[in-house]
Amino acid sequence: MEKERSITEQANIWLSGNFDDETKKEVRNLMSTNPTELTDSFYRDLEFGTGGLRGIMGVGTNRMNKYTVGMATQGLANYLQMMFPGLNPIKMAISHDSRNNSKYFAQIVAEVLSANGFCVFLFDDLRPTPELSFAIRHLGCQSGVMVTASHNPKEYNGYKAYWDDGAQMIAPHDENVIKEVQKIISIDEVKWTGVPENIISIGSEIDKLYLDQIAALSLSPDIIRRQKNLRIVYTPLHGCGRKLVPDILARFGFENIHMVKEQAIADGNFPTVHSPNPEEHDALDMAIKLAQEIHADLVMATDPDADRVGIAVRNHKNEMILLNGNQTAALLFYYILNRWKGKGYLKGNEFIVSTIVTTRLLAEIAAAHGVEYFDCLTGFKFIADVIRQHEGTRKFIVGGEESYGYLIGDFVRDKDAISACAMIAETAAWMADKGKSLFDLLMEIYVQYGLFKEGLISVTRKGKSGAEEIQQMMVDFRNTPPLFINNSRVVKIKDYLSLVETVVATGQEKTIDLPKSNVLQFILEDGSIISVRPSGTEPKIKFYFGVREPLISLDDFERTEKHLDNKIASIIASMKLK
Repeated sequence: MEKERSITEQANIWLSGNFDDETKKEVRNLMSTNPTELTDSFYRDLEFGTGGLRGIMGVGTNRMNKYTVGMATQGLANYLQMMFPGLNPIKMAISHDSRNNSKYFAQIVAEVLSANGFCVFLFDDLRPTPELSFAIRHLGCQSGVMVTASHNPKEYNGYKAYWDDGAQMIAPHDENVIKEVQKIISIDEVKWTGVPENIISIGSEIDKLYLDQIAALSLSPDIIRRQKNLRIVYTPLHGCGRKLVPDILARFGFENIHMVKEQAIADGNFPTVHSPNPEEHDALDMAIKLAQEIHADLVMATDPDADRVGIAVRNHKNEMILLNGNQTAALLFYYILNRWKGKGYLKGNEFIVSTIVTTRLLAEIAAAHGVEYFDCLTGFKFIADVIRQHEGTRKFIVGGEESYGYLIGDFVRDKDAISACAMIAETAAWMADKGKSLFDLLMEIYVQYGLFKEGLISVTRKGKSGAEEIQQMMVDFRNTPPLFINNSRVVKIKDYLSLVETVVATGQEKTIDLPKSNVLQFILEDGSIISVRPSGTEPKIKFYFGVREPLISLDDFERTEKHLDNKIASIIASMKLK
């Protein structure tokens, strides 16, 4: 009853406070007709996490709405005023994706910030996340906000908060912003009345500058001129990529681009897909169907805020098959480093970056080209942090992670599907100029470096007991780590919480030079890598598996791939994860 009274009290605050009439009507409706929804809407405050804000849209303290967005923005404004006390005005850039209410929330953010005396650069229409990152850097802003819930279902919205280098916030700023947001306990603390003269509309002029930078990345313009009719199918999945991806492909010189018309309409209901997530096979069904009809060479799909891209290529059986994020990264990294080397661009101080759960194939490709490889924690903000650390002393070429995010060049500091689409298409043209395909290139990479195969499973438990069970799993893995997994000896353990790497046989230890994170890695004698990473916000734990084996010839690909698939299944079984 105490919990029920608490929820009722919270709802009554919304009924008696300075909330608009429509909001109060919705609260009253929940109170009289839907107690379950009322509970979910008010049982807690929507959490402003290290990545920003994300939640289901609706009324209540645990929902994305005008008031939770405004309170979070006021907390962000307060922190920025603390960090830049002598700066007047503090500058912010704001963009939004195609989700329902995204434009409305972006306007709320702009009004609150302008009311705090900030100079706000507000995009005139939906724009991709990477363009916001570019705008922050180009306009000399101290921060930025992208209103998006990425690839979440249509019921969700959110926003990502950025720092002055165009990257999402990391420690200490992320945690300090959270503290300031938590201090805002009433909507009456928010400065709601926007100052129009403090809000500057931006749009096509930033588009041009951003696309100019991407166009300068091209390494094979002569090849594209010969392969300009490469058949490309593209779908923005009802999101932000619908204009800039076709524009940059045309700028690169591609003339045979086919958009999935039904998915080229910006629509926050995402009516043609179950989920607007390019990691999910179903999201590319319509694009692949079109590709089969027109005999396309390449399919690309971007998510609603156009920071991630999934692709499909034609295999040796003339089938369009989906590649995973690791495979696409391998193609991109190999092409870019190969061309940099061939053009004499490599001077010895270049580097690439990827995450600890992404394929080790990228490190092998870097080593073969004499380019330094850096590991970082999962999340693109950590890739951006590595770039920041080496700015001015080393040259960043390319970065990427297994979850379909890639970055070429350093004028953006978040994953960028616009530039990635252009460079993936250029890679396809490079191979077409040799009479080959992207699938051929992938096979050549596997023959040269070995066949790398990755797997991922998520183990979810329910409620408080589930969270405790997952916490105990990590304790057990640390206190009594396995000596063997799938009959292969564990030779090394990396604990990213204690930042200690241990050689099991000798007990020899060395320090891991990364921020702390609750992740464990087990490296096996046969080269397999198992990474264990619990969620920080829900009772879920992820297991990443990386296995490898030499590929003697293309004829041996299917047998070797099946063997590695079976090996991942055996590892999962030996760890009793299913």
